[in-house]
Amino acid sequence: MAKKISILIVDDEVSVRDSLYNWFIEDGYHVACAENAKTALLIIENEAFDIVLADIKMPGMDGLEMLRRIKLLKSDAIVIVMTAFATVDTAVQALKDGAFDYITKPFDPDDLSHLIRNASRQISLTEENENLKQKVVSLENVADLIGNSEVMKRVLKEIESVAQSNSSVVITGESGTGKELVARAIHSNSNRRFFPLVSVHCGALSESLLESELFGHEKGAFTGAMYNRKGRFEMADNGTIFLDEIATISTKMQIDLLRVLESKSFVRVGGNKEILSDFRVICATNRDLKSMVENGSFREDLFYRLNVVNINVPPLRERTEDIPLLVDYFIKKYCLSMNRPAITIEQSALSRLTEFSFPGNVRELENMIERAIVVGNGRKITLKDLPLEKSMISSSIESLDDLEKTHIRNILNKYAWNISRAARALKVDRVTLYNKISKYGLKPSE
Repeated sequence: MAKKISILIVDDEVSVRDSLYNWFIEDGYHVACAENAKTALLIIENEAFDIVLADIKMPGMDGLEMLRRIKLLKSDAIVIVMTAFATVDTAVQALKDGAFDYITKPFDPDDLSHLIRNASRQISLTEENENLKQKVVSLENVADLIGNSEVMKRVLKEIESVAQSNSSVVITGESGTGKELVARAIHSNSNRRFFPLVSVHCGALSESLLESELFGHEKGAFTGAMYNRKGRFEMADNGTIFLDEIATISTKMQIDLLRVLESKSFVRVGGNKEILSDFRVICATNRDLKSMVENGSFREDLFYRLNVVNINVPPLRERTEDIPLLVDYFIKKYCLSMNRPAITIEQSALSRLTEFSFPGNVRELENMIERAIVVGNGRKITLKDLPLEKSMISSSIESLDDLEKTHIRNILNKYAWNISRAARALKVDRVTLYNKISKYGLKPSE
């Protein structure tokens, strides 16, 4: 037996106590005895027992009252009651009060041993389940949030402080800094971690599609709605919903979202039944929401409803001391995924990486390392494996939006404004590309 199960026998009859004590000792259990309920409760206060085997009919406090008190002390306690044939109804009441099972006197030793084995198996399953839960938490907390810099320590401390609350969080930062990883870290350290984290990329969907995605729809609500479909708010019940690129949603959707956040209820598209959902909302954006409030493009009431807590993820250029750690992490990650032998990086190449500005932040660094592993032939990443020698960014481009606009325009022109081919080249869907074209005011004549 991996763990020696402990049993407390509570019975006012000496013969019963002695018989049970000897049986269980022979079976390899740790056993103690008490002659009444009061003594048993005093023993339990000082020593934890896996199983309590108690007679119902005892002078003073009876077994049912003792059961209730034990359950108040430890709700998952395994209590088995013993009863005579004439008091089976009372034993059934004990089951309703939380007893694991009951057995009638006189005992059949085989039946009793079988019952104790079942109880022991239940204890083992409970402990195994708790161990698995802890392993799941440990796996979720194996951070892709790599870094020992002061700014990253600040972010990790903010995650820790906000995780246990149910407050709304807005995560800000440039593209590629790891805002979604921060959202996942908050969720995996919260009390909601055993329920879903549901992500929605708001910028990739039109208003009508986003409405259906968030709220769900009923069969026949619109052309193509062939069946009922749950929305993301409904899927996130007891969990967390992550709204990425929240700044891109329309004014109407802002109003709808505010209503849902206030009431935690909504109606599916085409439906009339109100659905309740207990979710926590985390948002992310690379835009300045406060400036959008000032210019009237984002509702002030929604801003304050969402922005209870703000976590700003620093760009990579402000945490260059983390680059060696990130490089090591990405090398191990892609060597493993590509089934390649472990490699290292030359110091000269690593030094150049720490000097680079990384307009694409951690995402750009990750792509560089992945490319270097693919194109490199040796056991080390060298300077020639990294695209740092080329002038990748025009000196006239300062902001990330300018960089994205220029790149999208170049790809569109390359494919003669064939939206499908351009979207495939950019590795986005057509809706996202149309939204970007509209955002930057791009035209075929450019």
